[in-house]
This record gives sequence, structure tokens and C-alpha cells, in this order.
Amino acid sequence: MAIPRACANAPRASWPSPPRPPARSSTPAPAPPPARTRFPPCLEAFDKADVNFALEVHPTEIAFDIASAQRALAAVKHHKRFGFNYDPSHLGYQGVDYVKFIRAFSDRIYHAHMKDVWWGHGDGTVGVFGGHTNFGDSRRHWDFRSLGHGDIKFEDVIVALNDIGYRGPLSVEWEDIRMDRVHGATEAAAFVRKLDFPPSAVAFDAAFDKKNQ
Repeated sequence: MAIPRACANAPRASWPSPPRPPARSSTPAPAPPPARTRFPPCLEAFDKADVNFALEVHPTEIAFDIASAQRALAAVKHHKRFGFNYDPSHLGYQGVDYVKFIRAFSDRIYHAHMKDVWWGHGDGTVGVFGGHTNFGDSRRHWDFRSLGHGDIKFEDVIVALNDIGYRGPLSVEWEDIRMDRVHGATEAAAFVRKLDFPPSAVAFDAAFDKKNQ
């Protein structure tokens, strides 16, 4: 039976926003305050209840890319209950390698959101930070899209999740200001069912053995 999981966000309280690099590359960045001080007792409570905690990684949180996720793990001393709710949509438009994230944290992916996004479709007046514009504004550099209508390569995502042995749910998180919700949710559910192929149970060459036919 799979271990129960709790998914949540953890805003960068008391962190400068947007995050600034240290003054010198040789100066280690400080651990996120919430992770350093507030998480340890919570993680011990999760451990007693046999529940994994899955932090959703995206901007404004204590972990928003691969480097900051590594820092967050270090801040909680790699507690076994601390992992991630993987969501490629929050990584792709930043320029973060969302497939590499899966492989970098292969033993820490406790939950997975299937959510799409496109980027590079604006007119050049609004950058990655959004320019205080609303979703759906044609000037925006990026927007969340219904699954299959954005730029996330979900085939690569599923292959990587299969490679690391992820057997948890693929949870559709649907957002698309340009599409009717009922139509989009129905389409997205079908998209994930078609995409969620099981990994092979035999080695490639063994598949040609007559005993496996």
C-alpha cells in the first residue's frame, strides 16, 4: 500500500522577493527560514503518522527550481518525510529543466500534478514575472494551458516518472483562461489516461524470447 501524502505550499516568508543571489558566488545562500525553523516539528509529526509531506515547487515558495529545492532539502537535513509535489508547469516557463527535476529528486517525488503551460507567446512587453497583468492577457510571456495545449512535453515527463519508479497518482490541475472548464477538464482527463502508459516489465531483448510471447 502506498504511503499517504500531504501536499502543500510554503511561501518564502521573510525572504526577499524576487530572490536575490548572494553577494559572491563563494558565499553560501542561507537556508529558507520556514524550512529551517518550522518544518522539523511538522515533519516529526508526519513521521509518527506515517505520512509523507510533498511541497509544491513553484515561484514564491521556499523551493521554486532545482537549486532552491536542494537547499530546502538541506535545510530540513534531508528528512525522509520531506519531498515534492512535482508540477512541470511551474518549472517550464522559468527555463528550468522539468524532466531533470524528476531525475534529480527521484526518491523525493511524492505526488505529481499534470498541468500544462506555454511560454514565449507574448509580444515582448511582459516578462517571466508577469508584469502585473491578468492571465489571458495577450502580452504575457506565459500562461497556464489545458493539458496538451501548452509547451510541456508530457511524454518525456511520463518516461522519467516511470524510470524512477513513481507509482503515485497523476493529478490533473486544470487552469486555462481561454477554455471552457467542463470541456477542458473532460479533455484533460482523457489526455492523461491516454498518456499514462505502464513501463515494460521485461528487458528489451527478453521481449523477443519465445517464452515471453
